[in-house]
Amino acid sequence: MAEKSRRSTTHTNRIWDYIWLVFVPYSLTDYLPPKTLSDYGWLTAIGVFILAYVTANETKRWRAPAIVLEVGITFVFALWQQNFYLMIFPAWQLPYMFSYYPQRKLYPFFGLYYAVLAAALFVAWLKYPREVMSPWVWMGLFFPLISPWFSNYMARSSMQDRAMAQTNRRLEAVVRRGERERIARDLHDTLGQSFSMITIKTQLAEKLLEKKPDQVAAELKDIEATSRANLQLVRQIVNDLHQQSISDVLLAQEENLAAASIHLDTEDEEDANSWPTAIQNTISAVLQECVTNVIRHSHAHALAITFSKTAAVYAVQIQDDGVGSASYTRQGANGVSGMAQRIQDLGGTFTIAANRIGTIVTCTIPKEGPDA
Repeated sequence: MAEKSRRSTTHTNRIWDYIWLVFVPYSLTDYLPPKTLSDYGWLTAIGVFILAYVTANETKRWRAPAIVLEVGITFVFALWQQNFYLMIFPAWQLPYMFSYYPQRKLYPFFGLYYAVLAAALFVAWLKYPREVMSPWVWMGLFFPLISPWFSNYMARSSMQDRAMAQTNRRLEAVVRRGERERIARDLHDTLGQSFSMITIKTQLAEKLLEKKPDQVAAELKDIEATSRANLQLVRQIVNDLHQQSISDVLLAQEENLAAASIHLDTEDEEDANSWPTAIQNTISAVLQECVTNVIRHSHAHALAITFSKTAAVYAVQIQDDGVGSASYTRQGANGVSGMAQRIQDLGGTFTIAANRIGTIVTCTIPKEGPDA
C-alpha cells in the first residue's frame, strides 16, 4: 500500500515536470524564424536542454550528467541572452528530485542559482538599463525568484504527508496486531482451560465407567454443560469481531465521501464513541447505509452527522444538502426497511424526510437495556 502511494505521488510529480514544458516556447520566440547561425545555435541548445530535462526525469543512470548539462544551459541563456525562463525548470525540478536530502545539501544549488540570476540581471542592466528597471520586468522575475524555495516547500510538504500516511498505516497495523493478540489471550485463558477440563472429565468418566458406572451420567452432564458454555463463548467472540464502532465506519466512509466530493462534518462524534457496544453496532450499520445512499443518489455536496443523547435516549441526525427527496433510498432488507428494523429491534424510532436543506434521517434508541 505504501509502495503504491509512493508510486502514485512520483507519477504525479513527473506529470507536473512535463506540464512545465509549456513555457519552453517563451524561450524560442527570440530565435524564430532563425535568421543567423547564432539563432540556429541557440535553438539547438534549447533542444539539448529539453533532452537533458527529460533524461533527468526518466533515467537514474544518466541523471547526474543530464542535470549538469541542463543547469549549465540555463545559466548560459541567463548570462548571455538574459533569458530567465529556462531557469524555472531546474528551480522546480531539482528541489523535488532531491527533497529526501537534508535541506542544507540544497543550499549550494540555491546559492549558485541566485548568484547566476543576480549576475544575469547585472549584465541585463548594463545592456538595457531602462528596460531592466521596468515594473513589468520585475513582475516577470517574481516567479524565477520564488521558484526554488516554493518548490522545496511543496516537495517537503508532500514528503511529510506521505510519511504521516505511512505512520498511520503502521499504527493501524499495530492496533490490528494488538487485537489479534488480545483474542489469542482470551481463547487461551478461557477456551483452553475449558477444553482441558473437558479432557480431564472425559478421562474420569472413562475410569468410572468400569468402577462406578452410576456416576458417569453426572460427569457427562458436566461435560455437556462445559461444551455449551464454550460454544456460547465462541459465538460471543465471533459476534464481537463482527461489530463495528462508529469511528470505524466514519473512518472508512470519509474516504468514500471525499472521492465523491462530499464534505463530511460531525458533531459530538467523540462522545458517541463511548456509547454502549450494541448501540454503536446498530448506529454504525445505519450510518453505512445512509452514507451509501447519499453518495449514490443524493447529488449532495455536504453531509452533517450529529450525535446527541439525553437522559432517556441516544440520537443521531444525518442531514445532506442533496435533492431533498426521501425516495432516493433503496428499499429492501439493506435499505430503508432494513435500517428501520435495526433501530426498532432496540425499541427506537427511525424517520426519513425531506426538508429545506435536503434529506434528513433521524434515529433514536432508548437507554433502557442490559448494555445501557
